[in-house]
Amino acid sequence: MATNPDGTGPFVIVCDHASNTIPEAYKSFGFAGDALATHIAWDPGALAVARHLSATLDAPLLWPDVSRLVIDCNRAPEVSSLIVTESEGRPVEANRAVSEVERARRLDRIHTPYHDAIDACLTRRLAAKLPTALIAVHSYTPVYFGKARPWQVGIVFDDERRLADLLINGLKADPALAVGINEPYAPADHVYYTVARHAGPRGIPAAMIEIRNDEIDDEIGQRNWADRLADILVAATPGLLGADHAVV
Repeated sequence: MATNPDGTGPFVIVCDHASNTIPEAYKSFGFAGDALATHIAWDPGALAVARHLSATLDAPLLWPDVSRLVIDCNRAPEVSSLIVTESEGRPVEANRAVSEVERARRLDRIHTPYHDAIDACLTRRLAAKLPTALIAVHSYTPVYFGKARPWQVGIVFDDERRLADLLINGLKADPALAVGINEPYAPADHVYYTVARHAGPRGIPAAMIEIRNDEIDDEIGQRNWADRLADILVAATPGLLGADHAVV
């Protein structure tokens, strides 16, 4: 799925866990209905924040309209968490007997087209010499395996940290915010696949933004966080991509 695919602002936004939808073709696998409302199925609030950012920044936004329970588009094809059999200790019975054939089918139908769309978007922009940085928007549960997570927001990055540093500094300007630095996740947790795959080989600035989902569980919170992030990104653009590419 895509919003504003022809946007010419300097950011491209992805939202890997935007949806808790189980496509019709997979309903027979028996995904538990009560699980679909929880963080194990999607990143609640993340797509709304990403959409607001897309509109404010004139940024293309891409996301897969399928639950991460079917296949996790932010995982490498070879890792076991691509198709989970449990999440936060909860069995995902629908995936217990997934064959290699079925695994390949889900990759072909969902994972590969999503990443092909991101590739096409970035390739098109760079060919047009549009300045480009990549942002992934995620949310996370406030309590995981019984342990509270104190950060309202976290920035995840690898060795390429130009955008991450600007985001961290901008967020830390608010003393009321606890900002996680490679928290609650880090690339070593296999959560950085989309950004690493698409930004790394192209040498473009990139970072993953993780927002605690109780901060964005209503429209006010979603808009407030989108506005906060947009202000930081707009201010950061000249230093990141050059003064000629400021967002106006």
